Amino acid sequence: MWRLAAHILRGTKVHSVLQGRRVLAAATLLPCHRRGTARGAHTSDMSTAIQKVEAPDAEHLVHVHWEDGSESRYPCVWLRDNCQCPDCFLRSAKARRLPFEELDVDIVAKAVTLTDRKKISITWPDEHTSEYEAEWLKKRCFSEAARAEMREDLFLPERQYWGSDLQLPEIPFEEILYNDRSAYQWLCTLKKVGIVLLTGAAARQGELVKLGHRIGFLRLTFYGPTWQVQDKADANNVAYTTGKLCFHTDYPVLQHPPGVQFLHCIKQTAAGGESEVVDGFHVSNKLKQQNPQAYQILSSTAVDYTDVGVDYCDFAVQCKQRIIDVDYRGQVVRINYNNATRDTVFDIPAEKVRPFYAALKEFVDLLNSREHKFTYKLKPGDIVTFDNWRVLHGRQSFQSGAEVTRHLEGAYADWDVVMSRLRLLRKRVLNRD
Repeated sequence: MWRLAAHILRGTKVHSVLQGRRVLAAATLLPCHRRGTARGAHTSDMSTAIQKVEAPDAEHLVHVHWEDGSESRYPCVWLRDNCQCPDCFLRSAKARRLPFEELDVDIVAKAVTLTDRKKISITWPDEHTSEYEAEWLKKRCFSEAARAEMREDLFLPERQYWGSDLQLPEIPFEEILYNDRSAYQWLCTLKKVGIVLLTGAAARQGELVKLGHRIGFLRLTFYGPTWQVQDKADANNVAYTTGKLCFHTDYPVLQHPPGVQFLHCIKQTAAGGESEVVDGFHVSNKLKQQNPQAYQILSSTAVDYTDVGVDYCDFAVQCKQRIIDVDYRGQVVRINYNNATRDTVFDIPAEKVRPFYAALKEFVDLLNSREHKFTYKLKPGDIVTFDNWRVLHGRQSFQSGAEVTRHLEGAYADWDVVMSRLRLLRKRVLNRD
């Protein structure tokens, strides 16, 4: 599967330009598949022929012995819950019909039979019969290795960390709009690297709407479906000024901040206005190694954020977020940091305030270190797309003028929408079943 993906995507046009921007090799950019493990992949790389099947009553399990010598164990309650017959599963919606209250958690198989080494049939105590294809079972094996492979296939968790040595990936805007392979390359790279530059868009408003249609739809916020980043009188956001913007993620004041951000350069100032980005996941890992206590403080302290004003509509938003958000495994999954909207309210004991500030100062110093931040300058027609949960961005100051000297149009999308399009494109590009 990996060879197939790499072969297909090498046919996609890529471009290199000056000023330190380069496109990585297709095989490096697109590690979206593991050979023989991808969902819906051809099964020639793995044996799905069943040698025998048995169901010891005392274990509440069905044991499947495969011809490759491996064994899988499936809990009876899970098998009954996932019966694929029309009474239990609505195939047109790919959804379960069996009510959970009808499920017996202590159920055992009454009889198990094997058909042509490719299907098992189970008769349950109430005489209901369920059939399971060997390939379907193999993909849902409960072994640690099989579950890890399925996680990788469904969620593409692999990350390529970077610092000032970032080779900013580029893809032509028109290609991702009309070429599925290019769009697939874009989204895979966005997921792995966290940032991709799209080039050659028209230098006018409205191009991000096309991008939204390409993935599904854009995220509406209190600043509108799209928003204009330019110097404004009585600005309701610090981005709408000519001043320097420190590294931040957008909208940590929302319970569910936008996952992906798009910034389209329509007009660029001659002097100043350079963009800066930093890999927040990479820096968080560095902080954990360098100062575990500071990392623990930032990953456990709820910080208050606020945003009050009028734009698309009037708003008064409050939220608490951990600056370094981790999942149940302790892995960093989101950075929630915006110094401009960090509230004056701080709901922690007084004695914990100074240690928090010290931890945050160390984190911010790492963000701003030369080895971690990458600086570039957008040109009219460039659209930078990046992971707003991972990549912190900033801007160098520029001079104001009688007319607007710098104009970016911005928009957001949720990762749920982006990942949905990625999976659909993968199926189309790789001709999956």
